[in-house]
Amino acid sequence: MARASTRAGPVPFIFQLPAIRGVGGVIWPLLGMGLADKPSDRRCHVLAGGKPPPLYPPLWTSRPRKGPPMISAFRAFAKSWVAAILIGLLVISFAVFGMSDILQGQISSSVVKAGGRSFSDQDFRREYDQWRQGAEQQMGQPITPQMAADNGVIAGLLEQVATRESLAEMLDRMGLRPGDSLVADQLRQIPAFFDPISGRFDKNLMEQRLGETNLTSDRFIEVLEDEIAQQHFASGLVSGLRAPRAYGALAAMVDLEQRDVGYFPVGIASVEAPGAPTDAQLQAFMEENADQLRMPEFRVLSIVRFAPRAQDLEAEVSQADLEERFAFRRDTLSQPETRTLVQIPAKDQATAARIAQRLRQGEAPAAVAQDLGVEPVTYDARPRSAIADRKVAEAAFGLAQGAVSDPIEGDLGLSVVKVTSITPGREPTLEDVRPMLEAEIRRDQAAEKVYERTQTYEEAHIGGATLAEAAQAAGATVITLPAVSEQGRDQEGQPVQGVTPKILETAFGLSEGSESDLTELTEGEYFAVRTERVIPAALPPLDEVRPLLTQVWMQREMLRRLEAKATELAEAVRGGQSLEAAASSIGARVTRATGLSRATAQPGERLSEDALVRAFGAAPQEVFTARDVQFGMVVGKLEAVRPGDVAQVAQAVEDGRGQASMALFRDMAEASSLAARDKVKVRVDEARARAVLGLDPEVPAPKAAAKTPASKEFAE
Repeated sequence: MARASTRAGPVPFIFQLPAIRGVGGVIWPLLGMGLADKPSDRRCHVLAGGKPPPLYPPLWTSRPRKGPPMISAFRAFAKSWVAAILIGLLVISFAVFGMSDILQGQISSSVVKAGGRSFSDQDFRREYDQWRQGAEQQMGQPITPQMAADNGVIAGLLEQVATRESLAEMLDRMGLRPGDSLVADQLRQIPAFFDPISGRFDKNLMEQRLGETNLTSDRFIEVLEDEIAQQHFASGLVSGLRAPRAYGALAAMVDLEQRDVGYFPVGIASVEAPGAPTDAQLQAFMEENADQLRMPEFRVLSIVRFAPRAQDLEAEVSQADLEERFAFRRDTLSQPETRTLVQIPAKDQATAARIAQRLRQGEAPAAVAQDLGVEPVTYDARPRSAIADRKVAEAAFGLAQGAVSDPIEGDLGLSVVKVTSITPGREPTLEDVRPMLEAEIRRDQAAEKVYERTQTYEEAHIGGATLAEAAQAAGATVITLPAVSEQGRDQEGQPVQGVTPKILETAFGLSEGSESDLTELTEGEYFAVRTERVIPAALPPLDEVRPLLTQVWMQREMLRRLEAKATELAEAVRGGQSLEAAASSIGARVTRATGLSRATAQPGERLSEDALVRAFGAAPQEVFTARDVQFGMVVGKLEAVRPGDVAQVAQAVEDGRGQASMALFRDMAEASSLAARDKVKVRVDEARARAVLGLDPEVPAPKAAAKTPASKEFAE
């Protein structure tokens, strides 16, 4: 398979990976997305410290559509002297090292292996798809595997899977395994696995539901068992856990500690303004921040789609077809009779007779059951098929409303039944369901026509016709889109209509001039796409971004000068100069903030978040510099540290014991996971995980950090 070129630059937004647990894991992966009007505007705002837009450098594999067979070439090579030498070396290696040693570790279907547990390619693909679906839903735009890889998502998912599988393996070695009854109880709490009519567990329905998420029932049961074991393990850790008072007291003392800070601003008036940059400086600045300024790759696409047409969905439905469909669906359309009843079990005939007598006298079934120390079974508006005991169902559905049965010797034991309400069944007429059946038939007929058109297209395409020629033969329309990026936007940054994430994913996996196979888009809809032209990723022309780039360059230079000035003034204060003297040297005044505490301090008009962080991290009398609330710097000094009020600390300890206990539990849970990773031998194959997602298996080396702190901060 040929690979498309790799384009530099990780996307400049933040991917977050909270903990994922089991099948239903929830991930909130993307924060801080910002959009502007044009790509060039957005890129310059990125450099100025704004939230950057999603620049997606795609990385895909493309597959040639067809190719001539190479069997003859292989046969010729096999007869050559080179092949004879290679085969001889292979035989020698088998003799020296043994067949098993050569194959050991080379054939594996595991992305993660923890002890005796394996996390397969399919498992990882499902894990990634769960993350991607949640991320795309939150972002409202497609996310490709390359974007995920560039932002560390793949490595993060692998780490979480490895930790989860290690813990499950350790619990299994400890003998902490749920019994069948516990698993059955959990299954009974999943309504999606129960037939809505009969109310019974339906294995086929379970397989269908799991299949929609690419899970088998066996794998689902394994995941369920792991979750139950981990829940019991966690319950054992937290049961009765209460953090000691000293644990909370330390936290309260730190939170309520009071600090006095003196500071003064270093504004733009205190330094000389930088001059306008030269073209050479701007060009160097562009290259320095190429990852943020680079325009993404664009592609011109031709798309043919096959979907039901409006006229197909409005076609006439014959009476014969309608009657045939009605006869086929009659059983599923009918509403069976349902009954609400109470079944009270009895240990012998005498007890059953007393139960029947008391119920006929009007006593409440719940009171009768409570006197006998048994649990009544209630069926609320259930059909005959939902009653667990066949003989009980037969007797119950032969009673009148309000009647009480004689003792019933059922398949599951002796019992008495009282029927409290009856809802008669209903057989629908053809007229009752005509609109629904007509719509069904029209959809089926439209799907047949779509299938016929796709078959015509496939035959022509396989015969050598181009996408446009095959579409014409099938009577389908080809739409050619303007240049579109992998995230579905045009060169002005606006969304392009008529493309979906799946179409883009397919198109960006093709080389220029290549055509995809016919691919299912959604149920009953298909598409094929041709990549007409590839516009490589490139930096925008300097003239296009000169005004904004100049502004950002000057802001960066000004910040550098402000940082240097603040550092100079801070050094003077450290050397013995007072804050007032240092401030007066630039025409500033000292402000003092007293009684600051971690529990109450908030960034605002006076102190920025950066200044608060530095103030709470400083030692008494330490001098520091920080970013100001507005564009500028501050020079500050921690002048005093005082313990918090004793009464407030005591109250905080008592109020925070629950939180302290939860924090302690989280620490213990994390320590358990780390111990499991240390105890269980874990192998993580990131190269295989990348290959599963269609990426280059080679794991790229991490990028070096930026050399200039100021430019790095702006690039972020």
